[in-house]
Amino acid sequence: MQNKGLVKFFAILFALVSIYQLSFTFVANGIKKDAKAYAEQKLAQIKKNPTPGQPLPELNALEVSYLDSLKKVEVFSLGFADYTYEDVSNKQINKGLDLEGGINVILQISVKDVLRGLANESKNAVFNKALDNAAKIQQGNESYLDAFFRAFDEAAAGTSVKLASPDIFANRNLSDEINFNMTNDQVKKVIRRKVDESVDSAFGVLRKRIDKFGVTQPNIAKLGQTGRILVELPGAKDEDRIKKLLQSTAQLEFWETYRVDELGGFLQTANEALKATEKATTVTAAPSANDSIAKMLGNSKSKDTVAGAKGNNPLLDKFVSIGGGPVLAIVAVQDTAKVNNYLRRPEIRNLLPADKRFAKFVWSKGTTTKDPKTKKESQTFELYALKGNKDNKAPLSGGVIVDARDTFDQMGKPAVSMQMNGQGAKVWEEMTGKAYTDKGFIAIVLDNVVYSAPGVSSGPIAGGRSEISGNFDVAETKDLANVLRAGKLPAAAEIVQSEVVGPSLGQKAIDAGTISSIVGLILVCFWMMFYYGKAGLYANMALIVNLLFLFGILASLGAVLTLPGIAGIVLTLGTAVDANIIIYERAKEELRDGKSLSDAVRSSYGWKGAMRSIIDANVTHVLTGAILFIFGTGPIQGFATTLLIGIFTTLFTSIFIARIFIDKDVAGNKPLAFTTPITKNWFTGFNFDYIGIKKYSYIFSTLVVIVSCVSFYLNGLDEGVDFVGGRTFQVKFTKAVEPSVIAEALTKEFGTTVEAKVFGDDDQLKLTTKYKIKDESVNTDKEVNEKLYNALKSYFPGTSYKQFINNYDGKKIGVLQSSKVGAAISADIKTNSFWAVIGAMAIVGLYLIISFRKWQYSLGAIAAVFHDVIFVLGVYSLFYKYAPFHMEMDQHFIAAILTVIGYSMNDTVIVFDRVREFLAGDRKGHFKDVVNASINTTLSRTLNTSLTMIMVLLIMFIFGGESIRGFVFAMLIGIIVGTYSSLFIATPVLVDTMNKSAIDDIEKRHFTDQQ
Repeated sequence: MQNKGLVKFFAILFALVSIYQLSFTFVANGIKKDAKAYAEQKLAQIKKNPTPGQPLPELNALEVSYLDSLKKVEVFSLGFADYTYEDVSNKQINKGLDLEGGINVILQISVKDVLRGLANESKNAVFNKALDNAAKIQQGNESYLDAFFRAFDEAAAGTSVKLASPDIFANRNLSDEINFNMTNDQVKKVIRRKVDESVDSAFGVLRKRIDKFGVTQPNIAKLGQTGRILVELPGAKDEDRIKKLLQSTAQLEFWETYRVDELGGFLQTANEALKATEKATTVTAAPSANDSIAKMLGNSKSKDTVAGAKGNNPLLDKFVSIGGGPVLAIVAVQDTAKVNNYLRRPEIRNLLPADKRFAKFVWSKGTTTKDPKTKKESQTFELYALKGNKDNKAPLSGGVIVDARDTFDQMGKPAVSMQMNGQGAKVWEEMTGKAYTDKGFIAIVLDNVVYSAPGVSSGPIAGGRSEISGNFDVAETKDLANVLRAGKLPAAAEIVQSEVVGPSLGQKAIDAGTISSIVGLILVCFWMMFYYGKAGLYANMALIVNLLFLFGILASLGAVLTLPGIAGIVLTLGTAVDANIIIYERAKEELRDGKSLSDAVRSSYGWKGAMRSIIDANVTHVLTGAILFIFGTGPIQGFATTLLIGIFTTLFTSIFIARIFIDKDVAGNKPLAFTTPITKNWFTGFNFDYIGIKKYSYIFSTLVVIVSCVSFYLNGLDEGVDFVGGRTFQVKFTKAVEPSVIAEALTKEFGTTVEAKVFGDDDQLKLTTKYKIKDESVNTDKEVNEKLYNALKSYFPGTSYKQFINNYDGKKIGVLQSSKVGAAISADIKTNSFWAVIGAMAIVGLYLIISFRKWQYSLGAIAAVFHDVIFVLGVYSLFYKYAPFHMEMDQHFIAAILTVIGYSMNDTVIVFDRVREFLAGDRKGHFKDVVNASINTTLSRTLNTSLTMIMVLLIMFIFGGESIRGFVFAMLIGIIVGTYSSLFIATPVLVDTMNKSAIDDIEKRHFTDQQ
């Protein structure tokens, strides 16, 4: 090897840099352990001496507080440089949420709302039709904006309406950029820019909110030009609180309200009108509430039947009681939808007095109370009527707020104080002055919810200070002040995908990954020593250096380590020795041919030896890994990252590091046989006729494809929520449960089918439902969580809703993990997956055509890969109903398929390289004899590589954890089938597709007939 000194220099330098990069991870982990110990000790002290009226702090909050205190403190010194904790944490290898625990959310900024705003709430029929149709015609991977433009072109066809119409985008707000003379294409460019600006604005607002939330190392990123924003909050636990924080548009408004005595007559009139339309029911209601309501409204007649009975009180019976002041009524949570329905009916709204026809009916934040006798909780909402107007615009909006702080009101309850700018202060003074004169109330409304509606008792309020008080806890006031300071979102932010991982599940994943990595490393090292002796020891040394380099690069890139990423590292253990195996097998052949050790080593490492095969095999691997990285998201990108980095570090260490030790033996005339006495003659003199039995392999493979296709038709595939949308919950019970019983209870609670399957142990289930998956509203996720808790709480005695959903307070039961994939994003995932698989086969096939200069090689490889993909899909289709582990089609499965494509190509390329070498050399025999010889002489390499891969995959399958078991099983089947197809499918297809005249020409030019 030339330039040995230079290689050693770079290897040592690279090792030192890797150790330097990894040192930050070790220091950061030590500080995190200290933070956890501090938090536990602090919480124990607080529990011993609690402050009356103050809630106990969360363990996570105490940890974050400790780490925040160290941000600017020097915690690590290397002599030449000192580093604060903030520096250290930025340089460490970060753990993904599947290892750390926390919340991952993808938010979709509502482009529909942005377009409405840009069009100044246009009433144009064509415009609104296009807005509605865009979501219906939107295709996978197509943005809503592109779909809107298509829908508009269709809706406007045959009309004079265009995007630059005065009542659409050529309005007063956009007059500086759009005029009515512009074409649709010109307007589209402006609108695209405006939408991008809105997404950027939303990104900035969300970043401000997250930075103040209080978690270590939050991550927020825009996902291309999709209008989607990824938010990752490691260690975060309160799912409901976080989702509310992220989705709140922070649309703050100040409205005057009607008093109950001003609209009481309308409620009574509406109730009488509804009697004529509502059908009777026979459920009995509490008489006291109905009597009091009727008396307060001036009606002494009251019935003791629930609202809805003809001749009784359809509206009034929905009221728990009449309120007072600005509160029209108090309504139970289950009746709010019905009351909304009544008050929105045109015939009911027409009963409003002429001067009150624009009244807006809205609800309060809600109050939860517990019955002291039954201990059951109930939730009620207060009904308000705002003094609306034809423009539906509040007299004062939140845009005037310049500062907001969480504080306590005069009663000592949590509140939020706000400061307005000069213009807002003036309007506020006018509004409060009018309210004082009229003895009225001003409702403070955030995102169409009334948080408080105070009266004004001491005259106009000057200076622009105001306060929001109500039914808050301390955390809520902090969040509310946070979102008000950060500003409002330009449009609604809908959660289209989310994943919540409990801390106990994250630790379990780390343990599983660590065990599988260590066992896999030991097995691979043992096998290399057993098969190749001292040369195997050198390969193992290179493998250890390889792992050091791999983790060093991950640290320097700031990569995130995920559970699939750990799987990628374990796979690297199997592939890291592949290049060594190719070189060692070549060296054994050279030694058998009588060459000296020095010549055998030099020849094996040369381009005509093993190097060309290594390059071709790894290029196909890199191509499939790159496609996986491009089309994958989250943990799948983590898998692709470690896989790609592992390929390059493996090549360097296998080719250069191992050779340093080998060259040292050569220079010292030390014996090196690349084998052991036991394995010396393994796979030598093998002369199996693969081409001769091709008809049998064709028949077998054809039957497999036919059976698989029939199974696709009859059984289909178990498509996970990644592909079809839905919600999944991984729930751990206190003891083993019957899935069918749980499914029945949940289906009854949700009113739609809920699937329940054992996930790992008998006390752990995976629950799947499509309940309200298309409803992206803020409260839907909380509603789903509450229904889940209500249906299962009898299985979790003494566990509160918060403990059940967020899996903390030391309880390792309840929801360990939950995820949600909206319909729109699942369509994108399915489209990406399809093109990833097709693209991988196409691009690798193209590379083989370029490399081998004959399309027959590419066709043989593609045929083998296509066979492997169908085989794996067929196994999953046939057995997913019966397997003791989950065999779902999801992103992890697609990652496995792409990995299988890479390894199948790898095996095939090694054989094809030997065919090409023999054809260009002096090998004697017919074409089919040369192909058979190529397979037989590379059999040791093929089986050795496959065996090391199968070993590490089996280890991952056994120890890697339930969440990646199906993913690993797909690769395990794929590697086994890929080995078979390389031997029995790829080469026979190559032989059968070769032109007869070309074969005759090859044999005439290169071979002598042995017959």
